[in-house]
Amino acid sequence: MKSSLLVTMTEQPAFDGQPAQLVELTNAAGGSIVLMDIGATWLSCQLPLACGEQREVLLGVGAMSDFQAQQSYLGVTVGRYANRIAKGCFELEGKTHQVTTNQAGNCLHGGTVGMDKVRWKIVEQSQSKVVFSYQSKDGEQGFPGNLDASVCYSLSEDNQVEIRYLATTDKATPVNLTNHAYFNLHGAESGVDGREHLLQIDADYYLPTSEVGIPHGSLSLVDGTGFDFRWQKVIRQDFLLDGQQQIAKGYDHSFYFDPKRNKRQPIARLSSQDGKVKMSVTTDKPALQLYTGNWLEGTPSRSGSTYSDYAGVALETQFLPDSPNHSEWPQPSCILKPNQEYCYSTVYAFEC
Repeated sequence: MKSSLLVTMTEQPAFDGQPAQLVELTNAAGGSIVLMDIGATWLSCQLPLACGEQREVLLGVGAMSDFQAQQSYLGVTVGRYANRIAKGCFELEGKTHQVTTNQAGNCLHGGTVGMDKVRWKIVEQSQSKVVFSYQSKDGEQGFPGNLDASVCYSLSEDNQVEIRYLATTDKATPVNLTNHAYFNLHGAESGVDGREHLLQIDADYYLPTSEVGIPHGSLSLVDGTGFDFRWQKVIRQDFLLDGQQQIAKGYDHSFYFDPKRNKRQPIARLSSQDGKVKMSVTTDKPALQLYTGNWLEGTPSRSGSTYSDYAGVALETQFLPDSPNHSEWPQPSCILKPNQEYCYSTVYAFEC
């Protein structure tokens, strides 16, 4: 059965007066995901449970007007630079660049009109894969260089969702693309708090930040803090235990991975309390932002109601926030140069 979103999301025009284009990927097991060209967005993830239930595990909306009204970045592709750049300012090759600021005087997720708010082009499509492309012009939101970006979503027969990012540029520019999906493995409309998930993150370090999400400058050990997810625990267990969490109203922090790790092994695992759905995250990116939906209150939902704070959990694979201003950090450079290719992949593998 085709997703109702293919109808409801196209009944109203997008920002440019034209309807969105939606693509549904399916497999023989009964799994399906729905993608949209506006924001190269992951709109839906339906999983076939062993008990016969079809469970929607992705927070999302059901109408274009709600998509345009929400400010929580539900399932969108964010860029050019995901997360924050302090004061929207960075120096590159001897020149200071000022990009648009859109949160507390800083640049968040690419600025005022980031890649989440533009129409991407569908350049390839099959039952199991769709590729979106977008050219971000030189000077767009203040970023240098013409950036050609593509995002490929694929769905395997065993319910693995891979998101592959590619980009090239004609001038040096910071690039940090990610997906801002919120997961609730109990069911997106279940009403179960996202903090009831079991979570494990294979990271020894996290990045402390200010009250507006800007890094203080150095990585800190998770040992002895509420940020220690090296062994699986309920998210609620150490919630608001630390001052770092208290200023953010929850977890909204990056975890840094050992660069020598096996990048084919999962770096995070999320499980529902009922044990019916488990998800692992595998990536070759250097870090992951854990965001517990601290400010979701009032965000429109598919049911026509609204989500509450902590209704879902985002596990965003990326570079560390404000990396353009911290070349000293032990990660690959976030600066993409001409004749280089930005190429990263993230796999969300579901077990149900």
